Amino acid sequence: MQTPDGSTVIRVNGRAITQVSALDRGLHYGDGLFETIACTGGQARLLPLHLERLSEGCRRLGIALADTRDIGREIAELASPVPRAVIKVLVTRGAAAARGYALTGTGTATRVTLRYPWPLENPQLATHGVRVRTATTCLGENPALAGLKHCNRLEQVLARREWTDPSISEALMYSSAGALVSGTMTNVFLVRNLRLQTPRLDRCGVAGVMRRTVLHAAGTAGIGVEECSLQAADVAHAEELFLTNALIGIHPVRELDDRPFVPGPVTRRLQDELALLLAGSSG
Repeated sequence: MQTPDGSTVIRVNGRAITQVSALDRGLHYGDGLFETIACTGGQARLLPLHLERLSEGCRRLGIALADTRDIGREIAELASPVPRAVIKVLVTRGAAAARGYALTGTGTATRVTLRYPWPLENPQLATHGVRVRTATTCLGENPALAGLKHCNRLEQVLARREWTDPSISEALMYSSAGALVSGTMTNVFLVRNLRLQTPRLDRCGVAGVMRRTVLHAAGTAGIGVEECSLQAADVAHAEELFLTNALIGIHPVRELDDRPFVPGPVTRRLQDELALLLAGSSG
């Protein structure tokens, strides 16, 4: 199952099979978590941070996770034969022993690991920036799930259905209370007066691994940063705007709802800092 051409590989609980139980609670309820990991040069990028977030998410949801060292070894094994790939790891609570939401305490977690080909992206997206729109679909606020990369992504699916223009890369999403949260698949950063701001994720949203890495890079670079409540008015007054996730790193926004942006000095400085961090982060 480890094909050097980078074709898709699927493992379930470490075995080269492609089926999961029809009773799996991840299928029925979205009762699980996932990680999406960029792999370059045969190594998984930012792997310790991904495993840390997965472990913490399982702790918060009460999912009995196998030793993350075993998961890390499997990821490393799948990454090693190919120069470039995306590995996705899903952990669910496993097959339900009885119908209904209640937990029986007898289930065993299911792990699905997938390796996908990862084509090279257009380098102009990082240089010149991306076009972005504002989604009309809102994110529901629920502090119990805030920060988690859980398997229920229906709000993001609905938001992604809102546009078909291939020149638009992403949509910003607000919460039901009107707070800026994220993109459909990214975290968002604003720059005002050379200071970095990003939404506080205490009520909803995913605490991205790349978001965490960029916050660290900002500290290294001496750039002031604030995690805070942000509204549409803050976006309207932003001087720079950029998006992050584990695959894209940093993408500047060059246009939001027909308003032009120019990738500015803070964005460029952080792209440089991030390149240095990522160069030494694999393995």
